Amino acid sequence: MDTTFFVKALGIAFSGVPIALFVAAIALIIAIPLGFIFALLRLQRVPVLYQFVKIYVSFVRGTPIIIQIFILYSSIPLLLTGIFERYNVPIEVYTIHPLWYAFIIFSFNTTAILAEVFRGALQTVDEGQKEAGYAVGLTTFQVYRRIIIPQMLVAAMPNLCTATVNLIKATSLGYAISLPEITLRTKVAANVGYHYVEAYLAIFIVYLVVCLLVEYGFKIMERKLRRYEGGVIC
Repeated sequence: MDTTFFVKALGIAFSGVPIALFVAAIALIIAIPLGFIFALLRLQRVPVLYQFVKIYVSFVRGTPIIIQIFILYSSIPLLLTGIFERYNVPIEVYTIHPLWYAFIIFSFNTTAILAEVFRGALQTVDEGQKEAGYAVGLTTFQVYRRIIIPQMLVAAMPNLCTATVNLIKATSLGYAISLPEITLRTKVAANVGYHYVEAYLAIFIVYLVVCLLVEYGFKIMERKLRRYEGGVIC
C-alpha cells in the first residue's frame, strides 16, 4: 500500500465533499416539501393523483438508483432539446453542467423515499389532535404547522436521517454523469498509478466520517423535537 498516495487521496476525496453535500442539500430542499405533499395525497386518496403517486413511489422503490440515473440522464437532454427547439431557446443542452442533472435525479429519487417516510409518520399522529385544533378555532394551515408537523417530525426523524445518509452515499454514483464529487475525483487521481486500493479506502473513510457527522446532527435535532411529543401546541 502506497501511504503517500493514500494521504493524497484523502485530501482529494475531502475536496469532493462540498459538491456531494451541496447536491444532497438541494435534493432535500426540493424533496421534503414534495414528499410531504405526496404523502398527504396518498393519505387523502385524492383521485388520479393518488394513483400517480403510488406508481411513482413503486417505480423508485423497485428500481436501482443507478438505473434511474441512466434513464433520466439519457431522457432529460432529449426532452429539453425538443422544448428548446420548439420555443427557440438559445441553450445548448449538452453543455449543461452535470450538477443540474444531479439535482433533478437525486430529487426525483429522494422525493419518493420521503413520501413514504412522511406517510408513515403522519399516521402516527392521532386524528383527535387535528379535531382538537379545529375545535379551538385553528385553521388547517395552523393545525398542521403547530400540531401535526411537529409531532410528525418526531416520528419521521430516524427514517429521515436514514434517507439523508443514503442520499449522501448515493451521490457517489454521480461519477456516472461525470459529476466531480468524492468518488470521481479520487478515482481519476488513482488512474495515474493504478492506486485503486488506496483510493477506495480513502473514499470509504471520507463517506464514513461525513455520514457519522450527519447522524450526530440528526440526533441533536431529534432530542430538540422531543418537546413536541404528546400534542403540545407551540
